[in-house]
Parts: sequence; C-alpha cells; structure tokens
Amino acid sequence: MTRAVVFAYHNVGVRCLDVLRAGGAEVPLVLTHEDDPDETVWFGSVATRARLYGIPVIAPQDPNRVDVVERVRSAAPDIVFSFYYRHLLGPRLLALPRLGAFNIHGSLLPQYRGRAPVNWAILHGERETGATLHEMTAKPDAGRIVDRERVPILPNDVAREVFDKVTVAAEIVLERCLPSLLAGSARLEPQNLALGSYHGRRRPADGAIDPDWPARRIHDLVRAVAPPYPGAFCMIEGRRLRLLGTFDSGRHAAPPSRTILLARDAELHLCGADGGLLLVLQAELDGQPFTAARMRELFGTDSLTLQKVSANT
Repeated sequence: MTRAVVFAYHNVGVRCLDVLRAGGAEVPLVLTHEDDPDETVWFGSVATRARLYGIPVIAPQDPNRVDVVERVRSAAPDIVFSFYYRHLLGPRLLALPRLGAFNIHGSLLPQYRGRAPVNWAILHGERETGATLHEMTAKPDAGRIVDRERVPILPNDVAREVFDKVTVAAEIVLERCLPSLLAGSARLEPQNLALGSYHGRRRPADGAIDPDWPARRIHDLVRAVAPPYPGAFCMIEGRRLRLLGTFDSGRHAAPPSRTILLARDAELHLCGADGGLLLVLQAELDGQPFTAARMRELFGTDSLTLQKVSANT
C-alpha cells in the first residue's frame, strides 16, 4: 500500500484526507496547525478527523525544522500531499517521497497563485474559479499541473459559498487523479507563469470602500470579505459602517456624485457612483445592527453620502 504523509488544514484538508483514505492510501502521519485564537475558526479540524482514523498528528510551528523533517522521514512516505497547509515545504521535505509532493490550490492555476485565492477572485469579479492539483516546488504554486476542476462564481455568491464549492472541487480532482498519482503514472503539465498572477495576504484594512467606486466594484468587495471574513467598511457622518452583505439585482438609478446610502421604506440601498443599486442585506454601525429605521432615527434623513476611510480610522 502506498504511504502518504499529509500536511493539511481547513475544510479542504479534512475532505482530501477522506479521499486519501477512501482511495486506499496508507497515511502514517498528518501535520497540521494549532488554531489561531485571534482567527474566527469556521472550518473543520484536520486534527480531529485524523484522530478519528487513528492517524498520529503533530502541529509544528515550523515544518522545516530538522526534527520535524526527521519525523516525516521516519514515516517513510512514498508521496507527500499538502491541502491548504499554511507553510511552504522546504527542499528537504520535498526530496523525501519517491513519487513526489503535491498540493491542492484554490484557483485555476496559473491564475491567483499565492494567498487567499478565493477572496481575490471574487474581488476581481471573476465568473469562475476552481481547484488545481499540482506538483510542489520551492516556488509557491508554480509546479507542474496534474489536473483542475472548475466551479462557477455567481454574481451574488459570497466568499464562504465559493470556498465551499472549491472544497468540493478539490475533493473531485483529487479522487479523479489519485490512482495515477499512487501508481506514479500521472501526466504533469508545466505552468506558464507569465499567463498567471500572484497575490499576497489580505488584511482587514483592505476591506475599505472608496465612495467613488461603481456599485459592482463595491459589491465584489463586500462579497469577497463577507463573514466569516472581517467585512467591508466605510464611513458615514464620521462613524464606521460595516457592510456585511449586499445583493445586486442589476437595477440602476441616476448616478450620484459619490456613493450614497438610501433608506427606502424598510430597506437600505446603496447607490454607487455609476448609479448601480445594491440592496444592503446586513450592516453594522459602530458594531450595532444598522437598518433603514435606525438610519432615520439617528440621522433624520433617508440619504447619506459615504465618506472615505482615513488612515487613522
């Protein structure tokens, strides 16, 4: 039986570990992460799943430490997999398995190499993304491609919904390719990195809305960082407004000079600088729920202009 050491985290890690076990791979060791107490943990636990299978689990801060590399070596892997593991594996680890080391990345490589690929794809208004199974090299997300599985990004999908689709895509592409990977017969296709893109880590401050943006760009940002991510935000009357959900039905109005927030009966709407109208599904002002009624109560108006977020906000 082919022995696979697994580096994994998140829902993709849980589901792909299931695929390996269902596909007949022997998994003698799983390496994962300790959950960050400052992060909202909304996803499944690889450590819990591995223990259900009776697989030894470790969570080193640095997988490339000499003692960790020796622990992996002692597991005698024929193949190594990385499923949403957050550290790069160094040359000593990548050299251990005779059948190679392979990673699942949450985009259609070579597009959106790097961090937070689902969030970046939504932010840029992409209509599809997916999961790519590829060979690991010293350069992140740059190795030869085994296979891809595409999924649609619908106009009102939020990041959590797209991530769930990508998780299923990862499961599908791994299940499809696992027999050839374990047999050492998979065909690999080199990437042309010049046709792709690379994106870095996103920070909560990157959720700031510019009032000069068209409605669709605002909507894409709101979708990309909607809960469980930190959310998009702007200022109204000097106070911080978080937009946690919007819906684009394709409606338009006369373009204002800047984006405005409108109270229409019981609903809140956002009119972008291009006149595009968004229904506000969920908002918070200074951490409290914000509705059309609350807007009238606090500000005595049905219309407020969004303000830019200053560096000190």
